[in-house]
Amino acid sequence: MVSDSQPVLALSDLRVEVGGRAIVEDVALTLHKGEMLGLVGESGCGKSVTALAILRLLAEPPMRIARGRIVLEGTDLVPLPEPALQRLRGQAMAMIFQEPMTSLNPVFSVGDQIAEAVRLHSDLTRAQARTRAAELLARVGIPAPESALDRYPHQMSGGQRQRVMIAMALAASPRLLVADEPTTALDVTVQAQILDLLDDLRRDSGMAVLLITHDLGVVSQYCDRVAVMYGGRIVETAPAADLFAHPRHRYAQALLATIPAANPPGAELPAIPGSVPPPGQRPQGCAFHPRCAAATDRCRADLPPLAELAPGHLAACWNPA
Repeated sequence: MVSDSQPVLALSDLRVEVGGRAIVEDVALTLHKGEMLGLVGESGCGKSVTALAILRLLAEPPMRIARGRIVLEGTDLVPLPEPALQRLRGQAMAMIFQEPMTSLNPVFSVGDQIAEAVRLHSDLTRAQARTRAAELLARVGIPAPESALDRYPHQMSGGQRQRVMIAMALAASPRLLVADEPTTALDVTVQAQILDLLDDLRRDSGMAVLLITHDLGVVSQYCDRVAVMYGGRIVETAPAADLFAHPRHRYAQALLATIPAANPPGAELPAIPGSVPPPGQRPQGCAFHPRCAAATDRCRADLPPLAELAPGHLAACWNPA
């Protein structure tokens, strides 16, 4: 266990490849106890690959971590063998995914699945694990948790299934929770309930949360800090209030301009022209320059480093806003 002053998670110089082509590269992030960090960007920017790399859940091969460190509570996960990683998953770190129906087994009751997660990381008996499963369901707001134990995934709503996934993730009280688009498939009211739940849990337990999302409204409401990703790289990172008030990278500025609250009521929302370049087709220099109206010759020729432009506010842009 690390001290509160040290990060729970620290990524440095992380590069993930497929067939020699970088999917994510030079990724550096830190996440502290009780902090919620939002990782944002369009689809194809490398957010989910980064999340899977953290838990060492990449399909290896064809994917591989080519270089870098993933340090969880002082331990570098990159060189660890699979048995050691299995002990850490669930116990020290856990993940919840976008669509719980792809993660829950349809032929087992939710109580059996949560109890199994509990027993994997404890010496509890089956009866004790079932009691613990009911406690976890109550903790995540499932009504009548004792009877809910015997229900199957298809007998629950989407929001309830996502709460079950959170209960399973909390089975061994992990210090790091990676939430990859956890509310995308849910309606707006249920989204808010799930995000409020995650926020309450991290405040109560001190759990660090990496929230991967494309919803900037969610980030502004729940996250302490934000990292913006584009073309497989982190292009800006800052405290949430600073980023929303003063975005420096032109991509972050363009993203924020698409938020409905940033535009007059009824106005057509601006769009970013073009699309995210896929791995292997990223241009020389800044990957965003083909879509950027403020790009200069230097942007097209040279890759900008992630540099501190204000205390705690870093951006990789030759022509910052």
